[in-house]
Amino acid sequence: MQERFSPEGICFGCGPKNALGLRIRSFPDGEQACVCSWTPESHHQAFPGVLNGGICGTLLDCHSNWTAAWNLMRRAGVAAPPCTVTAEFAVKLRRPTPADRELVVRAHPVQLTDDRATIDAHIECGGVVTATCRGVFVAVKEGHPAFHRW
Repeated sequence: MQERFSPEGICFGCGPKNALGLRIRSFPDGEQACVCSWTPESHHQAFPGVLNGGICGTLLDCHSNWTAAWNLMRRAGVAAPPCTVTAEFAVKLRRPTPADRELVVRAHPVQLTDDRATIDAHIECGGVVTATCRGVFVAVKEGHPAFHRW
């Protein structure tokens, strides 16, 4: 979704144009869910072999935000997603997230309105969930700094 809808995006987590960012890539996975596969690099570690918790949060936040935008776009029946931002976000780090192999981030909406989406997401590695989150993402209006960022 990022390359298609925000090719010039500079977000640290999901911006294709941020050479120092995570550059996550989110894809639809069924009717409402979205999925992202991402592999950490050694500089993403908190300590040997374990992913930094802030990086976990960024993965969950950005992927959830794109899941929200995707679902709001589909709900409205339009060709491009609205620009959405995080309004609320809570992460639970359930166990250490490995920093040496591919991670899968999955997200799905639990509530949608015309301009707001509540999203549940998790990180898993080898089928084991290591972190979860719930976030609320809001479509912004003209005048907001994120309006038309993609």
